[in-house]
Amino acid sequence: MAWNEPGGNSNNQDPWGGKRRGGDRKGPPDLDEAFRKLQDSLNGLFGGGKKRTGGGGDGGGTSKGGGLGLLGIGLAVLGAIWLYSAVYVVDEQEQAVVLRFGKYYETVGPGLNIYFPPIDRKYLENVTRERSYTKQGQMLTEDENIVEVPLTVQYKITNLQDFVLRVDQPEISLQHATDSALRHVVGSTAMDQVLTEGREQMAGEIKERLQRFLDTYQTGITVTQVNVQSAAAPREVQEAFDDVIRAREDEQRSRNQAEGYANGVIPEARGQAQRIIEDANGYRDEVVSRAKGEADRFTKLVTEYRKAPDVTRQRLYLETMQDVYSNTSKVLVASKEGQNNLIYLPLDKMVGGDRNNSSTPAASTPASASDAAGARAAADLQQQQREMRSRESR
Repeated sequence: MAWNEPGGNSNNQDPWGGKRRGGDRKGPPDLDEAFRKLQDSLNGLFGGGKKRTGGGGDGGGTSKGGGLGLLGIGLAVLGAIWLYSAVYVVDEQEQAVVLRFGKYYETVGPGLNIYFPPIDRKYLENVTRERSYTKQGQMLTEDENIVEVPLTVQYKITNLQDFVLRVDQPEISLQHATDSALRHVVGSTAMDQVLTEGREQMAGEIKERLQRFLDTYQTGITVTQVNVQSAAAPREVQEAFDDVIRAREDEQRSRNQAEGYANGVIPEARGQAQRIIEDANGYRDEVVSRAKGEADRFTKLVTEYRKAPDVTRQRLYLETMQDVYSNTSKVLVASKEGQNNLIYLPLDKMVGGDRNNSSTPAASTPASASDAAGARAAADLQQQQREMRSRESR
């Protein structure tokens, strides 16, 4: 049964366990009384007046002491808040610029520091972190073609004082300077260089020009890297640009093939021409040397001929005949003096007969007469040579 139901014993079941105000039981705690006790305690803590006895003096003393206590509490809270905001820590990667009365005062390094707001203001920035900024846009090249060039700029803060005080919104100034440098460099470069192998050179020129702009503005920013990504034509004309690029690649491939063919044919032709020249020079030297040798031989032969004309004449005849007979396979030999018949000496058949003796034994019988005649002619020739040598010896 609930404690406040009719007919119940409400005195014994009061959840507050005490008397009500004006009765014997205890009621819930009075908030005004609790706040008054807290105020009296604070007054005693901060030196407030004691409660006076009698009449209306109590209300005035209590009001005065409570006002001083609240003022002390407020001042303490404000002091704690000020101290909390005035003390700050600068990390190893950071720096802080402190302004006093709106004027530059100092640059603070890593560590625990304090400044005095509101007369001081601080600007804390990370000066070692490398930041990046991306730019992309359509621009006109030197040969009046439109290309779309994406660009990434990496930078960091190297002078925090200039970064904070010299330029309002220095990173916005960086973006404007990047756009200006990029358009200047692309406008001074042909489209082929922008689309192909000229990106690295463009990146160097853009970095140099951009850093010069930033130093002129005194932004306190240093550009560490500029990356020009793969440029392309606008989407509206991309297919036409692709056709142009393919045509140029075909042109370059055909040119390389022609140069390769020329590099193979021209040295070969030069080698053949040089070989012909060397052969001609060798033939010339051979003919000249042979002519000189023949002339010297003739001169010496004339001298010997004058000494012994008959012997020299006979020797020349025999040497000539020997040269003639060595180059022919058919020989006609005259018989002894006084006879008109000539004996034919078939040396070619004789040589062929010797090779074919084993295969054609029947053919050797008809050629026996010719072989005998040949043997006699050879014997006569040897006799003439012996007689000639004996005359020379005399």
